[in-house]
Amino acid sequence: MVDMMHRARILAYSGTFVALIAAGSWISVPLPPVPLTLQTLFVLLAGIVMKRYGAIPVALYVLLGAAGLPVYHNGTAGLGVLLGPTGGFLIGFIPAALVAGLAYEHESPASRITGLIAAVILIYAFGVAWLVYSASLSIYQAILVGVAPFVVGAAVKAAAAYAIGKRVA
Repeated sequence: MVDMMHRARILAYSGTFVALIAAGSWISVPLPPVPLTLQTLFVLLAGIVMKRYGAIPVALYVLLGAAGLPVYHNGTAGLGVLLGPTGGFLIGFIPAALVAGLAYEHESPASRITGLIAAVILIYAFGVAWLVYSASLSIYQAILVGVAPFVVGAAVKAAAAYAIGKRVA
């Protein structure tokens, strides 16, 4: 009985977080080549709420967008988006949710904060690596356009996720 309840909860939360991440993609500030969105907040919250299973809705979100559902920033979709400049960030969401989730399996605030910071760093590491490859940028250029404009926003989103997590996790 408990196993069925756990599975049902994972399924319900997964649907909710896929929808929230998709909605967060519409709240967007267009900064070329990578827009500023609220997706990261919901990716972190998926890990916070669902623990290690938070990677499930994030992976579903990425797969749904790759399959053509208009769930990426401003309603874009398809493999072209994953192969474009934002693809690395989108793929980075998956391990980020897992890392945040694993951190939230511990009670220690230090573990949780470290996990959120590591999750954000993972997103940017995947994003920068893919920008270097897909846009033929140097690492310096990729950091300049793919990280620097977003650091303050990422810190605010991580702090918001932590504050929300105190209430829901």
